Amino acid sequence: MDELKQDKNYQLLKQDLAADDPWRLDGNPFEQERYMQMLQLSFSQGPVMNALEVGCAAGAFTEKLAPYCQRLTVVDVVPRAIDLARQRVNKLPHISWIVSDVQQFSTDELFDLIVVAEVLYYVEGIAEMRAAIGNLVRLLAPGGHLVFGSARDALCRRWGHAAGAETVLAILNESLVEVERLQCRGESDNEDCLLARFRNPVRLPN
Repeated sequence: MDELKQDKNYQLLKQDLAADDPWRLDGNPFEQERYMQMLQLSFSQGPVMNALEVGCAAGAFTEKLAPYCQRLTVVDVVPRAIDLARQRVNKLPHISWIVSDVQQFSTDELFDLIVVAEVLYYVEGIAEMRAAIGNLVRLLAPGGHLVFGSARDALCRRWGHAAGAETVLAILNESLVEVERLQCRGESDNEDCLLARFRNPVRLPN
């Protein structure tokens, strides 16, 4: 993670998280609609036993996600993000908090729900995105679901990132089964994202 701390995207995240409402996650109607759609995708199959949220920002979505999960692990590369999210949900006992890079995060646990939204475009390039996705797929239990959300490729590239939603969706489709896809748009040109739910197929032994 030390190398990542020198990365411009890491420094940008730290800077943004210094604000009272980073990315206007609490006050923006577009973000509230996006959260509603993410919850719809996450819990369309009912309550979740063991969930993983990758990238918690200041905890706006963590607060909505946690009540529906028996256990929740929250991972973010920026320690301040973990601190802010933990304060927001009043240190609920069924949540574990981990400071880690999505590419390096490792655990023996498998998760029946993984939520990763507006995160993967912060990694350095396409190869790094593919490595991060491969890591998440390894953590997803057979039959489990992964909910992904991101601004589109064109927007992310305009912001200086390597790629966005369309690129990541194509990589996810190489190993998971896409079940549902939604589009969320707001009034601003910067408010246009794709959301999707994927299932990890149960592979029968040979």
